[in-house]
Amino acid sequence: MRELEERIKNDGQVLGEDVLKVDNFLNHQVDPQLMYHMGEEFHRLFQDKKITKILTVESSGIAPAVMAGLIFQVPVVFARKHKSLTLKNDLYTAKVYSFTKKVSNEISISKKFLSSDDHVLIIDDFLANGQAVQGLMEIINAADATLEGVGIVIEKTFQKGRQLLDENGVEVQSLARIKAFENGQVVFVDEDQD
Repeated sequence: MRELEERIKNDGQVLGEDVLKVDNFLNHQVDPQLMYHMGEEFHRLFQDKKITKILTVESSGIAPAVMAGLIFQVPVVFARKHKSLTLKNDLYTAKVYSFTKKVSNEISISKKFLSSDDHVLIIDDFLANGQAVQGLMEIINAADATLEGVGIVIEKTFQKGRQLLDENGVEVQSLARIKAFENGQVVFVDEDQD
């Protein structure tokens, strides 16, 4: 998705060898127009699937997931990372390690929001090591729901997340695929290299 790649080039900030900061349009300040266009693109990529729910993990996946949900006209459910007084019983849970924050979280979704009748599209902001998606897949399996595919905003192809999902036979569509960070710059995978 050229619009997203341009935004990453212009506004993204490479930190070290493997972290991309995109807090001015994706995960702190959100650009609603860009999110809407991403929702349209996810719909185009997965429109042949029978999607009944979109799942993501709080918080950075929520904006693109909501826009995709708007266009698919289905509910969006986000896995919570923190327990609350209102979310403590009848939960599907999974452990997820955050690469950027270097911590493990137990994510949870209320059982009333996911059932065996659901056909699920996972939307997430980044695919690096695949931990968040794997946690959501565990929850989908526990609910006996059907995973239809995974939509990723930004994929770092030099990390193992895609390989793990490919090994599980999961369809993954990423809007921007990064091959490397070189000299503080983002290098994208060429479209004809897929």
